Amino acid sequence: MKVIAVIPARYASTRFPAKLMQDLGGKTVILRTYEAAIATKLFDDVFVVTDSELIYNEIISNKGKALMSIKEHESGSDRIAEAVANIDVDIVVNVQGDEPFIDKQSLEKLIEVFDSSITQDDTFGHVDLASLMREISNEEEINNSNNVKVVVDQNNFALYFSRSVIPYPRDKNAGVRYFQHIGIYAFRKQALLDFYTLPMKSLEASEKLEQLRYLEFGKRIKMVETSHVGIGIDTQEDLVKARLLLK
Repeated sequence: MKVIAVIPARYASTRFPAKLMQDLGGKTVILRTYEAAIATKLFDDVFVVTDSELIYNEIISNKGKALMSIKEHESGSDRIAEAVANIDVDIVVNVQGDEPFIDKQSLEKLIEVFDSSITQDDTFGHVDLASLMREISNEEEINNSNNVKVVVDQNNFALYFSRSVIPYPRDKNAGVRYFQHIGIYAFRKQALLDFYTLPMKSLEASEKLEQLRYLEFGKRIKMVETSHVGIGIDTQEDLVKARLLLK
């Protein structure tokens, strides 16, 4: 089973322009992330996929591997699908470009979903993609529309994702667990290629969540529980915290 990591890297960012090219302990954020992905030793190859010549040159000049996007893309899945179309690979892991502190254990769990020699789940062959979730209990976190929630079936396959509170707590004593979706994915290559050709439907358009396109077209998303909280760099304040953490 050939597994690669792809790091989609846009230069533009509404909240923090050029965040991937910011200095983090003597190296740019995107280079730190690229090197961290390689350091896990989980992947047969690691690529940065970008629409920016600056980011492309940053990776290439540091003897890394980078690909330029040919088209404009609205989602990370589209960008990755274009990049891997002509690459011989079985599983593609999407690593967030603004999260240089990669949690190896979480990525390992995602990849194991597709490994028939490890998993005991006889439905593994029906998994199109896998992603991470963490339990949340704080009401502020649950009600925050920036935290995407996911509900799963008894085998941890995703039933729905939403920015709203799901399930709605009509009975507060029902013992429901709430899960926040963490947007790190592992895909079968074919699932990515299918996504690239499928149109956006109403659920995805309404919630602005690309993972709903997979569900709307019958793809199966296996959710893997983790306790790890990623450290993303979305603001200048996040960058300051990341610099302190690196020290």
